[in-house]
Amino acid sequence: MRTKAQKEELVGALVGRLRRAPTLYVTDFTGLDVARMTELRRRFRAAGVEYVVVKNTLAVRALAEAQVAGLEAFLGGPTALVLAGADPVAAARVLTDFAKEHEKPAVRAGLIDGRAITPEEVKYLAQLPSKLELLAQLGGTLQGPMAGFAGALNGLLYMMVGALEALHRERSQSVAS
Repeated sequence: MRTKAQKEELVGALVGRLRRAPTLYVTDFTGLDVARMTELRRRFRAAGVEYVVVKNTLAVRALAEAQVAGLEAFLGGPTALVLAGADPVAAARVLTDFAKEHEKPAVRAGLIDGRAITPEEVKYLAQLPSKLELLAQLGGTLQGPMAGFAGALNGLLYMMVGALEALHRERSQSVAS
């Protein structure tokens, strides 16, 4: 059994993590054995996401201290929190892919930049391209017209160079004759 000081230290650490995480998912990990839990944590780490198993009473206190509202109703039974960074899609993708393979963990709710989301919305997020993929698509979309414009300017430059060469040849022939 943990002492009051140890519990306060755990709550303080969790408050710090909650404040740094703009995306938060509440999951039920019932039925996951140690090997699968380890695999899930490894996948989350690879995506730059934390997966924290927490006692509900401590989670309620930490959420209150971090001023994160709206998730208390989802804290019941075995609970783990997914603390994601600026890209909510990566964490949602890991969660849904793992749940497809193992039918666990179950997503209870989520919070993205202070807005509550349902488990269905988490599944929808997982289908979206990641932030980097979206930026690459945007870059490609912006690059297309610019590349066309640069090609047109390059064509005009070649035409101008050709015209100047022809003029030079014409003048050099007339001077020679």
